[in-house]
Amino acid sequence: MKCPMSALQQIRVDEEGHAVAGLTTLAAAVGAVGLGIGAATGSDVAAVAGGIVLGLGLFAASFARHTGIDYDIFRRLEKLGK
Repeated sequence: MKCPMSALQQIRVDEEGHAVAGLTTLAAAVGAVGLGIGAATGSDVAAVAGGIVLGLGLFAASFARHTGIDYDIFRRLEKLGK
């Protein structure tokens, strides 16, 4: 049986590069929940704050994916073209 710490370290190595996109997507999900709660309760402040967090989270997730994954693919394709 693997030690829990070594199992977590292996997951980190296997999923390297995906954590940033996952965390930013989580922030967007929290914003969506805040937006829903604000809309359901009629709280303008919660709805606006949730909408802002949702928008920033979606933008950050897209940016993180683009810089973390797409740039690496483009770099490798450039090397193949040379």
